[in-house]
Amino acid sequence: MILTSSNEFKFIKDSLPKGVNLLAVSKGHNQESIRQIYSYGQLDFGESRLQEALPKKNDLNDLNQLRWHFVGTLQKNKVRGVIKEFDFIHSVDSLPLLERISRISQEENKIPNIFLQVKFRDDPKKGGFLKQDLLQSWPKIMTLENIHLIGVMTIPPIALTSFQRKDLFCECRNFANHLGLKDCSMGMSNDWQEAIQGGATWIRLGSVLFGKRPI
Repeated sequence: MILTSSNEFKFIKDSLPKGVNLLAVSKGHNQESIRQIYSYGQLDFGESRLQEALPKKNDLNDLNQLRWHFVGTLQKNKVRGVIKEFDFIHSVDSLPLLERISRISQEENKIPNIFLQVKFRDDPKKGGFLKQDLLQSWPKIMTLENIHLIGVMTIPPIALTSFQRKDLFCECRNFANHLGLKDCSMGMSNDWQEAIQGGATWIRLGSVLFGKRPI
């Protein structure tokens, strides 16, 4: 594991256009690594497993400015814990899951920020709404309470070329605009430049900042 230096971090941050936010994906990395990236001025961190995030959050509770984002597949039995512990959920991939989040958010008196995960290309390894299914469900989605819908999230199939990824990112941006949603969470360590060109407002960087995951 080789963490980025403060100068390298500043170079990445300074290269981001206005309106593009950096999410440091800390899954698989320890609390000390998060503290170091935090010391550079980073406040938003992403985790993909509730059971891994809880001890980190407990150890880092002195850093009360941190904002936690859930970026992994959300199992229905983890919804309550994720709602309690995370400010943002990037991976809501079905209407039943969103309805469950709405109901439990009301019970917990929380209003999480929600990204709807959409699958723009056939990819059996990825979850997500299909565009047509999401459009069909949209009237129902708009009636749900105690959720703050802020955007769309997508992950391109790994086999796409750079041009194909950019085309997909542009499609995601246009779809979010069509739904009246401001944010697009898209782009990771291998394709964040294309995502920015396609209209991302959140890029999710892990290995670029933290190095390879040790765990």
